[in-house]
Amino acid sequence: MDGASTSDSGSLPVPDMGNEESQDPQEKAPVRFGWIVGVMVRCMLNIWGVILFLRLSWITSQAGIVLTCVIILMSVVVTNVTALSISAIATNGRVVSGGAYFMISRTLGPEIGGPIGVVFSFANALACALNTVGFAEVVRDLMQEFGAVMVDPVNDVRIVGVITVTVLLLISLAGMEWESKAQILFFLVLLVSFANYFVGTVIPPGIEKQAVGVFGYRGDIFVENLTPDWRGPQGSFFQMFAIFFPAAIGILSGANISGDLKDPATAIPKGTLMAIFWTTISYLGIAVTVGACVVRDASGNKSHILTGNNTDGCVGLSCSLGWNFTDCIQSQSCEYGLANSVLGQVSGFYYLITAGVFAASLSSALGFLVSAPKVFQCLCKDKIYPYIIFFAKGYGKNDEPLRAYILCYLIAIAFILIAELNTIAALISNFFLCSYCLINFSCFHASITNSPGWRPSFHYYSKWTALFGAVISVVLMFLFTWWAALVTFCIIFFLFGYVNYNKPKINWGSSVQAGTYNMALSYSVSLTGVEDHVKNFRPQCLVLTGPPNQRPALVDFVGSFTKHISLMICGDIVMTRPQDATDSLVKWMNKRKVRSFYTPLSADNFRAGAKQLLQVEHGFFFHSFPKMCAESMLV
Repeated sequence: MDGASTSDSGSLPVPDMGNEESQDPQEKAPVRFGWIVGVMVRCMLNIWGVILFLRLSWITSQAGIVLTCVIILMSVVVTNVTALSISAIATNGRVVSGGAYFMISRTLGPEIGGPIGVVFSFANALACALNTVGFAEVVRDLMQEFGAVMVDPVNDVRIVGVITVTVLLLISLAGMEWESKAQILFFLVLLVSFANYFVGTVIPPGIEKQAVGVFGYRGDIFVENLTPDWRGPQGSFFQMFAIFFPAAIGILSGANISGDLKDPATAIPKGTLMAIFWTTISYLGIAVTVGACVVRDASGNKSHILTGNNTDGCVGLSCSLGWNFTDCIQSQSCEYGLANSVLGQVSGFYYLITAGVFAASLSSALGFLVSAPKVFQCLCKDKIYPYIIFFAKGYGKNDEPLRAYILCYLIAIAFILIAELNTIAALISNFFLCSYCLINFSCFHASITNSPGWRPSFHYYSKWTALFGAVISVVLMFLFTWWAALVTFCIIFFLFGYVNYNKPKINWGSSVQAGTYNMALSYSVSLTGVEDHVKNFRPQCLVLTGPPNQRPALVDFVGSFTKHISLMICGDIVMTRPQDATDSLVKWMNKRKVRSFYTPLSADNFRAGAKQLLQVEHGFFFHSFPKMCAESMLV
């Protein structure tokens, strides 16, 4: 394999994509990250998104504590299985930039890798826009509380969103070192925000907190919130699952910057799995604690406190706690309680939760803004699709894709200006689920083909769990939004058809090639044990053509009755011929649309060669045929 290099771990070589940094000792070394900052922190920041702060309490109110934990654990099953597959693929050789696209394309080949590279890059760009809009909406609401309105609610989101993504772009253009420092700052803010929330749950609630439904840890509240209370058109298990699942799309954030890691084969497995573990603990902890402290509905009006023991006509658990929220419960107009965003009211200091929302949304937006250009740059360097090679150029010591940054920025701006991304959000979840499906299928396919190149040093995976992850990802795509799943697959099939039709001249030693060889060899060997029958007779022709291009009439004559459905072998006695003549003659037959093997036979003279060729005719057809069939199917 040209330009290949072998890692010290003994895994087979991976093609050199030409994006290695300069080895000039005069040049400053590029910035490289370890598994904590480069993978674990980055993945945790992208998993801790706006859903954690703005939707988790509402999902707990709808689904109840038990089903909310089931939703979280089901999401974790999908992401954990995918993380195991990522770890296996990442430790199977040298991983350069390109993340999930690089792994899928080098495992399944350009036909699958190309489409997923386009879709995955676009999904990251849209995810950046969505998180930016989420941040802008929180800023807009905060401005309205203080009476500061620039234009109107919709245009305020657009203005704040454009300004925010512009600042994030400048941070990204400053280099990975500055981007990493910003992510660490966001991470520290989130940790303070979490500490603030958990401290708030143990602080005895005053009148103001009780008015918004916060009563501290109570067994009766916990029991009441264990079971679901479905409300509205979105009141169903899978609707809640679909709303929560985008919180789990950040597990590829570390793998997406694989080119900026010191040791991707070690950092990706360790960092990704640790990030999933800690974020799962945090999601479960918040779902259980908020469900044990807050009633579902509250008015926020301190005058609704019960002054006596009379609870006639009072509705809800709050009646036994000394509050009458009956009016808003019956009219379904309660603005506080578990059915609303309540983490700020539970916490010790409200505005630290707001800071956590800012940190979660900005860190996710920044992470996706960095991931999309790096994946797209790797796709462009592979030259699978025309007209996008312009974005392959990198700049600086880290080979930064500045052109791809600008493209991602423009895409994000376009969707931020729409300011209504509810329909696009379904596509994003499907794009990421499609990526998870192909990652798991890549691991499964590489395992079952028994390819010599599949020797991952990460052994804690199973081909059957990988297959389960692939199947469940497809099932979830259709359960969440069936039309979005159809759109996603249509895009994948269109891009797949384009690559398959053009057949790019690249060979990455994919598992598809290994599977084709296994299948061809198995069928060919089985033919040797089958007796001929008149119904299945096909002529098997050894054609003494010499170089086929010197006797085109003979080649066409035999081809006219083999008709692309029978075996045809062009025999040639080689005495003196350039080594590359075989390839050129095969290309000549392919261009002439002649389906035939070309087999040169070395000999000292023509008479001896012809005699040998005729003598081995029987073995040629019945012993060499299986191997030749298998090899031809790989061409």
